[in-house]
Amino acid sequence: MKQLAILLLLGSTTQVFAQKVAKPDAFAKTITAADAKKHLYTLASPDMEGRETGTAGQRKAAAYIENYFQQLGLQPGSSTGYQQPYTLYQDTLLGATVEVNGKAFELDKDFAPGFNNIQATLKLGEVVVMGAGAADSLKGADLAGRVVMVIGNANMPFFLQLAKKGPAAILSVSPNFPSSRPTSRKGRAGIHGFRNAIAPQQYVISENVAKAIAGPVYDAVKAAGNSVQLAKAEVLLETKKAPINGTASNVVAMLPGTDLKDEYVVISAHYDHVGIVNGKLHPGADDDGSGTVGVLEIAEAFAKAKKEGKGPRRSIVFLANSGEEKGLLGSEYYSDHPLFPLDKTTVDLNIDMIGRSDPDRAKGDSTNYVYVVGDDKVSSDLKPISEGQNKKYLNMELDYKYNDPNDKERIYYRSDHYNFARYGVPIIFYYDGMLRPDYHKPTDTPDKINYDLLRKRAQLVFYTAWEMANRNAMLKRDLPLPTAGR
Repeated sequence: MKQLAILLLLGSTTQVFAQKVAKPDAFAKTITAADAKKHLYTLASPDMEGRETGTAGQRKAAAYIENYFQQLGLQPGSSTGYQQPYTLYQDTLLGATVEVNGKAFELDKDFAPGFNNIQATLKLGEVVVMGAGAADSLKGADLAGRVVMVIGNANMPFFLQLAKKGPAAILSVSPNFPSSRPTSRKGRAGIHGFRNAIAPQQYVISENVAKAIAGPVYDAVKAAGNSVQLAKAEVLLETKKAPINGTASNVVAMLPGTDLKDEYVVISAHYDHVGIVNGKLHPGADDDGSGTVGVLEIAEAFAKAKKEGKGPRRSIVFLANSGEEKGLLGSEYYSDHPLFPLDKTTVDLNIDMIGRSDPDRAKGDSTNYVYVVGDDKVSSDLKPISEGQNKKYLNMELDYKYNDPNDKERIYYRSDHYNFARYGVPIIFYYDGMLRPDYHKPTDTPDKINYDLLRKRAQLVFYTAWEMANRNAMLKRDLPLPTAGR
């Protein structure tokens, strides 16, 4: 009898507590189009210089986000403050040389070095000349340490197979010389100071360079398309680089929960963009200023609930990542060095571009939809909660186009949620599908944002987060992780 009485008492207590969870409607109303517009016109202003990771503009944006988190009374994400700094490693191209039999060719007029080349000088006395149709010849070829010239339009699988053969360098012949745009002096940025492996040096070369190397062999291989021949030539390939180490940071704030405060809901967006390119400011209003202001507005809604004594059971982590445009660097650093345990993180709701309408979306209402990505992966709890909250509060069209495993754009792998998913954390990614016409262009400006649509999408994230933060159990992790890399 005592045991039964205790069980009944526990059940009653749980039910009483559940009844104390407030309705979210009043707090969702603090997410407004006007507030979003105010934030976005600041974050996408010329003063932010396009928010490129590692620049003064990114640091200004980080300070703005941090200051707003402080105004809301949110706790800093770590013992050292609101920012999670990380080192950014980047090579700067100092120069490049291609010489054939002592004759020097001109950068951008006749060749361009590969973006990922390391500083190295190669001198070789022969070149393997290969047509793009010679994929079958790669199977038994010994190309280790050699220079390989590829003629024709080779596809990505061909180059991947070729690179696995360990050549010292790959020369790809292109008709696009002289180049209309100078080679970028900026190398690829990363958060790792050491490489796991060295890929072949790559150079794109003109037909003039190719003919200087191969002579009549060039014409013969080009005509055949699938042949492989040797060409004797003294070839010098040199890339000169200087390493530059910089710093960047994620901005992280936390709103503590109540009885489940040691479990976490993460709401994320990346606040960086591509900066100033060829002298032109890229404001990044939709990508991802829109997602960033969505996080700020959702943070305000949760903070208001907390101040009124109606805060969530689980703690809410607001994560503004940098480095997304350089390869998901900030979220990679966070997931490798989490400020809150990933095994206690019930979900990451990631927002990347929610301010525009997809011009290629032929069906439905272009002013009342959002692409929902990843709710069919990791956890079977995701979709029912997402759809339930949407039906209850907003009735938006939830479009699952990018859940297609054959998605050519590979959207699931292209934003910060992926770094949570690879550790087994359930995720949902909210996205407007705007890959054109202003994607990564100076024309991605705040005047083109549909602020009421941004508001609705941010409210959907808030309602979904509210349910996930207040339900009794963490989300199940019962579905297999996707195996494909990004």
